[in-house]
Amino acid sequence: MTEVKDSDRMRDTIPPETRKSDQEIVREENLKNLAAQGVDVFPHRVDVTDRIHSIVSRCRDMSAEALQADEVRVKVPGRIVAVRKMGRATFFHIADSREKLQVYIREDKIGKDLYQRFTLLDIGDILSVEGPLFKTRTGELTVMAESYTFLAKCLHPLPEKWHGLQDVELRYRRRYLDLIMNPEQAEVFRVRSTVIRQTRRFFDERGYIEVETPMMQALPGGALARPFKTFHNALGIDLYLRIAPELYLKRLVVGGLERVYEINRSFRNEGISTEHNPEFTMLEFYQAYADYNDMMNLTEELITGLAETIVGKEKIPWQEKEISLQRPWKRIKLLDALAESSGLSRERLENREEIIALASDLAPDKTLLSYGNALDVLFDKYVKPNILHPTFITHLPKEVSPLAKASPENPEEAERFELMMGGMEIANGFSELTDPVEQRLRFEQQAEERKKGDEESHVVDMDYVQALEYGLPPTGGDGIGIDRLVMLLTDRRSIREVILFPLLRPKQEV
Repeated sequence: MTEVKDSDRMRDTIPPETRKSDQEIVREENLKNLAAQGVDVFPHRVDVTDRIHSIVSRCRDMSAEALQADEVRVKVPGRIVAVRKMGRATFFHIADSREKLQVYIREDKIGKDLYQRFTLLDIGDILSVEGPLFKTRTGELTVMAESYTFLAKCLHPLPEKWHGLQDVELRYRRRYLDLIMNPEQAEVFRVRSTVIRQTRRFFDERGYIEVETPMMQALPGGALARPFKTFHNALGIDLYLRIAPELYLKRLVVGGLERVYEINRSFRNEGISTEHNPEFTMLEFYQAYADYNDMMNLTEELITGLAETIVGKEKIPWQEKEISLQRPWKRIKLLDALAESSGLSRERLENREEIIALASDLAPDKTLLSYGNALDVLFDKYVKPNILHPTFITHLPKEVSPLAKASPENPEEAERFELMMGGMEIANGFSELTDPVEQRLRFEQQAEERKKGDEESHVVDMDYVQALEYGLPPTGGDGIGIDRLVMLLTDRRSIREVILFPLLRPKQEV
């Protein structure tokens, strides 16, 4: 009969998610042994002279003779990602988020004690290595280690080397592990940083000023969306997380700040999809004495400039296809685009009752409260998925554009555009409604829709109406989704790929 040890019984009582594997136990012991040898296992800082990426970029193409002649020495930190032991010598690789670098460590070069101590280091540990650079017989750039300093212990084994981290949800939930195992993901977020930095430069050079508006607001507004609601204890009032900064930005234009922009975090209490995250980043900009045509021109200029900076050309790869950003971009009215793609004639498209009935059949789970909603359903069905190259869809229904001026050509349509590209909406802009009486009427109409059950409709914001009464000059405004723009520039199909920490359902513990 097999004897059952007390330690085994205790292990059976530990929840599976907190049990330590044999490797984790060994790693903890290695950490204790390092501390017992007098190693500072939680050092405060370390002096380094280089980073792996810069070393590789600078020295990759140097010959072995040039490296030796120049006596190139480095002191570089990195994470151990591979080890190949050969008796009293060991080759291993350290990596940063861009490159990896080989290190050669020999007992006769570094000393017996330091070489033996190296056996207490595991794949995933972080250390700094000091020594001269050389090239091996195979031409690989390598550091001849003369000393090393322990910096951090990795207490968990990294995912298996050859397969990496493939579990998509785990990658999002533990982004740090994703960045360790999939260094190419870090490049996505470098592109994102470049997009934001270059966007700021673009608007700063054109006389815009960057501003900040409230993220907690007494009234939700600026877009048709369901808000998140919270409560302020000290003031005893309900507050809403910002769904858009639009109404505050236009207040600033009223105040004389003629060109303003904000790169903002906004929140919408809606579903999650490959194109939607409840918390997202948006650029909004407003320019006095301009209209929606100026905004379309500015949007073209901004995005083509970003593509030139990041991709280096006017064509960007997208899902095994290629998007051409060559200007000018196509501009087409909504009803014309629907007539081209849906097979419905303009006469049928202008029949409100027929279009609402048709859209209800296509989306029976959606409460359609207006003709504008119905056209939106048809557009999503027949047009949007098939738009690859940048296209401005213009003249959307006024009834779903409560903040936009009506078109002089057709008072039922708005001077509004949506930019579509790669099957997604990238931007939304319009000639801003500046008539306070008309704006109040539009708000009141939206309030009636809310009473009927449309939770995405606007509330009546009388403070904003009062701001308009002080005079808003002719103004053009635009909002661009930064996340979706980064998706396009990095050829990523899911918005979760370009947000470092996307919202996920809490993990259910067993």
